[in-house]
Amino acid sequence: MRPIAFIFIALLTAGTSLAQTFKVPPYQKFKLKNGLTIYLMEQHEVPLINVSAVFDAGAIQDGNRYGLSNMTADALLFGSSKYTKAQLEEKTEYVGASIDTYGSKEVAKLTASFAVKDQDLLFDIIQDVITKPTFDQGEFDKYKQRQLLQLTQQKESPRGVINSYFNRFVYEGHPYANPITGTPTAVSAITAIDAKQFYQKNYTADRAAIAIVGDFNTVAMKKLITDLFGNWKTAAASSLKLTEPTVAFDKNRVLLVNKDDARETTFLIGGKGITQNNPDFIPVTVVNTILGGRFTSWLNDALRVNSGLTYGAGSRFGTFRNSGTFAISTFTKVSTTTEAIDMALQVLDSLHRTGIDEKTLLSAKNYVKADFPPRYESASELANLLTDMFSLGFDESFINNFQKNVDGLTVAKTRQIIDQYFPKTNLQFVLIGKADTIREKVKKYGTITEKEIKADGF
Repeated sequence: MRPIAFIFIALLTAGTSLAQTFKVPPYQKFKLKNGLTIYLMEQHEVPLINVSAVFDAGAIQDGNRYGLSNMTADALLFGSSKYTKAQLEEKTEYVGASIDTYGSKEVAKLTASFAVKDQDLLFDIIQDVITKPTFDQGEFDKYKQRQLLQLTQQKESPRGVINSYFNRFVYEGHPYANPITGTPTAVSAITAIDAKQFYQKNYTADRAAIAIVGDFNTVAMKKLITDLFGNWKTAAASSLKLTEPTVAFDKNRVLLVNKDDARETTFLIGGKGITQNNPDFIPVTVVNTILGGRFTSWLNDALRVNSGLTYGAGSRFGTFRNSGTFAISTFTKVSTTTEAIDMALQVLDSLHRTGIDEKTLLSAKNYVKADFPPRYESASELANLLTDMFSLGFDESFINNFQKNVDGLTVAKTRQIIDQYFPKTNLQFVLIGKADTIREKVKKYGTITEKEIKADGF
């Protein structure tokens, strides 16, 4: 799943930051008798309504049928009790509305946007799609063939699949290792019946939420949503909630994925990260901005600007509800593989050796406050924020206190953040490239495990 953005509006005038802190607008939250959580937020700037529905039905629930959660989410739009797939597409397109579904690592979502004047039609469609999907066999089989083709094609782009290899390598044996889009063998075996059974088990009202943001009256909308979903009966959730995985970062390891025709080596250097609700999430983000979170970061300066080894290098913290990883990522010519890896390690080492000075910290804090994307300004983004709050277990104080937490970060605190959260030993290396050319050179980084990129899975 993606990381939560920090929300703000900032103005820079003559080098002085005049920040206006974003606050989450007022909203109402309540539960229906069946356990379904509802969020309502009025936004009257434009005559639109946006919906975000979230279900505890992500890839972590797949078991060994990798890709099932993602396929189930997509299949919600293959037909319902009132509408065929073609009718769903025709009716939404005719009024300029949109309905989309997708699966991620931990949850599945449905999102929709439509004009107020079309709300009767769209709410009827949304209710039918969520509560009475039919999982049409013919549509599902056609979709499955497209998925299998995409799984083959995606292996041609190492940058597009390296995160899946990394998660599999780090979380081996834990559901966080499950690839969201699946593997060819697993996807080939999944049927429309499997998707229907997954839906019945995991799309349960007691672990779901629907957020509605837009131009409406809260009292009237509460009655409408209660009428639409109040009688939706589902089985109680039966899937176990995951605890923190036991990840043994006790030595350096290398996963070498062979791609015979590779002209570049794509690599990640990673370690243990943080969870989404870690109280130091904002300080970690500021420090990571300096290391690898912006174009002028230390990693990009070293590997792109100063040496020309790559077109871009960075670092990030991937966060989940119960775990997280840290990773440096870039790509380089096969002939400069170890030169680029060594330089990335040197930059990480310099972070630990020299730390961050006041001038550098101030620059990063201003950057984060001024240039981080304001992802929750529109009604659709606010709807997604509300369901993210539900699924990830945080509240609006996390966002409302954003600027204060950034401003409160000191040089002394960055020293503690670096030592605690930025790994420098027991690193995990994942490399996709021409194995015969680089194998001997990369042995120095750790014990090597090898895979073929053309092999099934990750």
